[in-house]
Amino acid sequence: MSGRDPFCQPRRIRRGAALTLVFASILVAGAATGALPQGEGKSAPEEARSSGTAGHHADVARAAEEAMADGTSPIQAAKRAVSRSGDRWGAVYSQGEYEEFEESLDGQYTGVGLWARSARDGRIEVTKVRAGSPAATAGIRPGDLLRSVDGKRTDGRPVTEVVSLLRGDATDAPAGTTVRLGLERGTRAWTETVRRAQLSTDSVTVRELAGRVTLIKVATFTKGSGRQVRAAVRQSPPGAGIVLDLRGNSGGLVTEAVTAASAFLDGGLVATYDVDGEQRALHAASGGDTTKPLVALVDGGTMSAAELLTGAVQDRGRALVVGSRTFGKGSVQMPSRLPDGSVAELTVGHYRTPSGRGVDGRGITPDLETDEDALQRAGTVLRGLASPS
Repeated sequence: MSGRDPFCQPRRIRRGAALTLVFASILVAGAATGALPQGEGKSAPEEARSSGTAGHHADVARAAEEAMADGTSPIQAAKRAVSRSGDRWGAVYSQGEYEEFEESLDGQYTGVGLWARSARDGRIEVTKVRAGSPAATAGIRPGDLLRSVDGKRTDGRPVTEVVSLLRGDATDAPAGTTVRLGLERGTRAWTETVRRAQLSTDSVTVRELAGRVTLIKVATFTKGSGRQVRAAVRQSPPGAGIVLDLRGNSGGLVTEAVTAASAFLDGGLVATYDVDGEQRALHAASGGDTTKPLVALVDGGTMSAAELLTGAVQDRGRALVVGSRTFGKGSVQMPSRLPDGSVAELTVGHYRTPSGRGVDGRGITPDLETDEDALQRAGTVLRGLASPS
């Protein structure tokens, strides 16, 4: 898979439960945690701290503490403890990794604004340049070859290593620092010094399609993305159909997915979830648009919070779901700080759709399954929904 922006993602990619990010052809399982965000009231993970799962976290913390006392790596010890626990979504992150992840969920990231891929000959090719980014200002174009980063050759390196060099992982380089790029375009070879910048993720994009259809694409649920979806629905033309494109959406903040669901529902249940067997519920706000025809577009990259939203509009009869079966991550994670400052994130429960369907390991089956021309099929379905009966 390709097309993601490996140079504009969080500097360190979570390797466990959340925001599954794609570095060119490499799928890095890590990120879109089903955890509710910290700092927004009392979240499910915070409530779970005094529950039975706290003992699970204590085992991991104890392993890290013992490793520190022995002079060995506490992170590696914690990872081994998580692995022994059998938690398929459990993971351990350094303090820097977790801070980068939280930054990404704020809708901000540090980068130069390039998309790239590894060509068959091992060279790194620029595939897209973000408008207004440092890379665009430097005149870098799609098709250019990235031959070196700060004097280090990139040929034959995995894209993830190139990303690490570009982002300045070794020195935790912040926005404003420079990186020297060796570039090649045809017979021309040159060096360009680019200054890293703080950029926005643009997780929600909106465009109008033929036939009075509004396409709302949500790449991931970062802070504010739910509000953007609601605004897009309100601003869509009266009587227009809406395609909610959740393909490749790796999840993110559950609260933002619930806010997005509120754009299409007038209150009511969005999902239930359990924390150590205790059942809780998530509800939509009242006042959503329940009249405009809606199609939700999904695929195997639709995960976690995006599956929660899909299940809600499908079960509530609000949307027809078109595409292919979703990924199947329906778990809720709780983060806890380890003695060395790293963070362990373990599964504390699972969510279900309004009708009680479990998602984890199963995914959501579309009402209309199609792998090819999914957007075109969605438009056809919308026209049928809008036609008088």
